[in-house]
Amino acid sequence: MARYFEEDCQIMIKHNNILIKNIYYMLCYSFQNLSSVCDYVQVEEFENMQDLFALILYNGISIQIKKGLYKEYEEQLEDLNCIKGKMNISKTISQNCFASKKVVCEFEEFTKNSYFNKVLKSTCELLLRKGDIKEEHKKLLKKLLLYFYDVNTINLKYVEWNRLSYHKNNIAYRLLINICYLVVEGLLMTTDEGDLKIEKCLDDKQLHKLYEKFVLEYYKKEHSYLNASSKYIGWDSDYFEFLPTMKTDITLTYKDKTLIIDTKFYGKNISERFDKKTYISHNLYQIFTYVKNEDKKSTGKVSGMILYAKTIDDELEEMNNKLINGNHFSVKTLDLSQDWGFIKNKLDAIANNFVLS
Repeated sequence: MARYFEEDCQIMIKHNNILIKNIYYMLCYSFQNLSSVCDYVQVEEFENMQDLFALILYNGISIQIKKGLYKEYEEQLEDLNCIKGKMNISKTISQNCFASKKVVCEFEEFTKNSYFNKVLKSTCELLLRKGDIKEEHKKLLKKLLLYFYDVNTINLKYVEWNRLSYHKNNIAYRLLINICYLVVEGLLMTTDEGDLKIEKCLDDKQLHKLYEKFVLEYYKKEHSYLNASSKYIGWDSDYFEFLPTMKTDITLTYKDKTLIIDTKFYGKNISERFDKKTYISHNLYQIFTYVKNEDKKSTGKVSGMILYAKTIDDELEEMNNKLINGNHFSVKTLDLSQDWGFIKNKLDAIANNFVLS
């Protein structure tokens, strides 16, 4: 995973209760059934993200325990007095089981020692062992682990998150596994001595992904008439062999108009060279490329916006709807350390201005 925030982005890792609540709201939009798992989280005081994740996991897993933990068939190999499943002749002979009137049998057992439950148990134990969480939350997690006494633990460093598959019998685990991913990949690091330690924040790559997904899901839910999506843009060219794929973070469409939003989450939102401050060049090049290739007929009805997450002592000056080579471009910031109402108002204003422009 990417390096952890330093210097100018320290505001994002401070034990700021407003920021933690805002990240919770962002999680609610990104994982839409989170609020049903933990409705009262927003009124509780949290010292850090570990506390938030610990309580979310406790509530979510408690609901799953009431419904029944997911079970899978697991292969077993045992010495038995009677045949069960398939007899393994070679192992029976090599272990001289006939002398004790037993046979080695291979069979499948329907058990809750499934891979998903192993991930849940191991993540809770990680928070208990290395996390800086409140004592009452530790007691809740310990109480929860009593239901996992016959579930094995695993090394969370080697979980292949993208290869986990979901179906109708385990789809309820998707939210919990996503939270486990945030805990493990964002909070778990290896020191030079090989020990494991916990950091008190999400890392920069995770925060960028969460920020991007939150903005997309917000417009899908709160402004459904804008048909928000993340779409691929084809190159306006007859040559495609080595051209990279273009996929937008957020594309809003209203009647014959299109707004492409590119979300950015950096420690610095401006570039400084020879005492001159400018927007980060490759960000502008990227949004310009998206807009011009989407507006192949040069209608001017496709516009672009860079939406930065505001960081500490951010001196970025917003650019509002400036015409560049036939299309309109904007640069905006969203201050995640402000009250949630401020964030909603800013996103709503972007949508309303797009519709009215």
